[in-house]
Amino acid sequence: MAVEYKCCETKFFINIAVIVLLVMFAGLMSGLTLGLMSMSLVDLEVLAKSGTPKDRRHAEKILPVVRNQHLLLCTLLICNAAAMEALPIFLDSLVTAWGAILISVTLILLFGEIIPQSVCSRYGLAIGATMAPVVRVLVWICFPIAYPISKLLDYLLGHHVTLFRRAELKTLVDLHGNEAGKGGELTHDETTIIAGALELTEKTAGDAMTPISETFAIDINAKLDRDLMNSILGNGHSRLPVYYEESTNIIGLVLVKNLLTVHPEDEVPVKSVTIRRIPRVPETMPLYDILNEFQKGHSHMAVVVRQFNKPTEQSADKSPADNSVKEVRVAMDGEQPGGQEKSLKHKRSIRQWKSFPKSSNSHRGNRTSKKWHKEIYSDILEIDDKPLSRLPEEEEAVGIITMEDVIEELLQEEIYDETDHHFDDS
Repeated sequence: MAVEYKCCETKFFINIAVIVLLVMFAGLMSGLTLGLMSMSLVDLEVLAKSGTPKDRRHAEKILPVVRNQHLLLCTLLICNAAAMEALPIFLDSLVTAWGAILISVTLILLFGEIIPQSVCSRYGLAIGATMAPVVRVLVWICFPIAYPISKLLDYLLGHHVTLFRRAELKTLVDLHGNEAGKGGELTHDETTIIAGALELTEKTAGDAMTPISETFAIDINAKLDRDLMNSILGNGHSRLPVYYEESTNIIGLVLVKNLLTVHPEDEVPVKSVTIRRIPRVPETMPLYDILNEFQKGHSHMAVVVRQFNKPTEQSADKSPADNSVKEVRVAMDGEQPGGQEKSLKHKRSIRQWKSFPKSSNSHRGNRTSKKWHKEIYSDILEIDDKPLSRLPEEEEAVGIITMEDVIEELLQEEIYDETDHHFDDS
């Protein structure tokens, strides 16, 4: 009797130990399912590259485990289901059937679901990194069953990478600002600049330009007398558009620093000073494309034109990709038969003046050199008493845009210099 009692007692404690282990194992699998599967690959890659040193170590351990998410999910669910199905078997030898069901449901619900998932939802990164070797072993054990199921899920559902859209990123940045009251570290200026950068693609030249009616421009046939020089000085611009015959026909620009050696008493004509070519950009051109072209250094000012849908004749050798590049049309009034060679040479020189191409790719690596070399003369407008160009009939100049205008849209604030007059609202 004593031996039989001792065997029953040993079996009882073994069953209790197995039940405890099964509940703990089921709780661990349930917690890891929530903790590991709730973290996307993008979140883990961000933590691995820019998190705290502790988070980086944890993310680097977890990334190889969660790389195949469907295989990991199948492994954790198989192990969890096996533990929960085995629990009533050991409880049935200790209590009645209804008692085994009641106790197993209570244990699984409390210690296998609620507590583990609550803990892993808060400390999932640390627990997942600690249990990563155990999960690797379980993946290999369950591989014959989990792998076919995971491949079927891959085929039916595909791989999903969670990325934020622009509007979602903007909202996320706003929530991380210290003004949101959620413990964020970003200042108001940081959130404003990030939001401006995200919105820059959606804004066009028409949103940031200065209307042509509000632009200070000078006539190419005017003389740089004292009145005109005082007007230039009073406006305080570093670049001035130059027009021909009418204010909407902008043909170039003058750098004010080039006028330092001009004496007002000499009344030098504007066309005698260095006039640089000014690019033309469509009104619908994104600001990112304009900023990329400004970075090349050819010009920090451009004319914004509105294009009309009028049929135009195109040469047979012009490819469709070149349709966005508008050539300057030269008036050939008064052309003599003997001057054909000179006219062709003039057209070849003017043909190099083109508007910005419509490209959204950054050309930061192809910047032009800032050194003064012979190729920089290609940006100078040569007049030489030749007929000046006019805008094509299907285009209308509506404004001027500068790099400062684009930067203001990026900062979402006005930039004031020493010559600007503004009033403080306070």
